[in-house]
Amino acid sequence: MSRFFAWLFTAASLAAVAGFVVVSLGLVTVPPSYNPWRPLDAREAPNILTRFKLARLERNPDECAGVLKRTAVAQTPIPDQATGDGCGFEGAVRVARSGVSFGSDFVATCPLAVAWALFETHALQPAARRHFGQEVVRVVHLGSYACRNVNHRESGRRSEHATANALDIAGFVLADGARITLAGDWNGSPARSDFLRDVRNGACQFFDVVLSPDFNEAHRDHFHLDMGRFRTCR
Repeated sequence: MSRFFAWLFTAASLAAVAGFVVVSLGLVTVPPSYNPWRPLDAREAPNILTRFKLARLERNPDECAGVLKRTAVAQTPIPDQATGDGCGFEGAVRVARSGVSFGSDFVATCPLAVAWALFETHALQPAARRHFGQEVVRVVHLGSYACRNVNHRESGRRSEHATANALDIAGFVLADGARITLAGDWNGSPARSDFLRDVRNGACQFFDVVLSPDFNEAHRDHFHLDMGRFRTCR
């Protein structure tokens, strides 16, 4: 077990014990979202158990499907596919829209779609309201599924894109029509660059890997968001 998942397990265990004790003693009413056995609800404010519950969805497809149905993500389950060596997807969905439009559909694993719902509700839209006083109505993406290696290399390990477990985001369109892109605004005006960094930092609460222009030149024009085996926020 990785250190990260060990930490999640420990945190969940401690929260469960603490919740049991205080409820038993009648000291305080513990919010339902702090019950580690209660399914995740993406509409509720995140807490110490959110990442633990997200990780659990990767091992429980039926639970993940139930959680996803209670979000604003409009999606359709698609048949499992094996498209090449280390490529394909299982338990994936085709996402049409959520609280925002995407311009084109994309394929995503169920945990990735749930993470998106959390991110949009608790990070993206709050950041837009803070910086611009309005919400994002459209997200410009560069796709999710692609049977390829990391950074398009000829050899090496497969990218999370190879299993539809990653999504690349290039920009955002606000309610007034203003378009904010990573290529043009990461080092642009303070309001826009601060917004993009706020969005990047918020994404790190829910996705396992978040890569931005601060990571390397290959990500100069997009955020890479994935639910893979590693943990990186740059």
